[in-house]
Amino acid sequence: MDKAGDTVDFLLRARRDKAAARRFFEKAIARNGAPETVTIDKSGSNLAALDAVNADRETPIKVRQIKYLNNIIEQDHRAIKRRTRPMLGFKNFPRARVILGGIEVMHMIRKGQMKRAGKAPSSASQQFYSLVS
Repeated sequence: MDKAGDTVDFLLRARRDKAAARRFFEKAIARNGAPETVTIDKSGSNLAALDAVNADRETPIKVRQIKYLNNIIEQDHRAIKRRTRPMLGFKNFPRARVILGGIEVMHMIRKGQMKRAGKAPSSASQQFYSLVS
């Protein structure tokens, strides 16, 4: 998430390791540009991935591991948890990835983050149907 509370990117992997975290950061940087600072939780894989990304960069990204600043992200995940709790889990990982990706897209539409370049603003339902067709 960025300062405005907009979702920058999301990536779901079976394992939360350095390689998955590095893929996420590289994907997010490629799509949205390099941030000045990144706030992460106490995950060692996120820190190791950012260290690896910074090793390849001329100007390093500042890393902050502050528990309370990460609460914005956790509050954003609340909507996903509310939707998935009644499902009582997923049968397998590929289904979980598809369902959670769809929930994230719908959450981004609801927050008004899905803008089409050069087109007039449309309602959430029109944006959803444009993705389907």
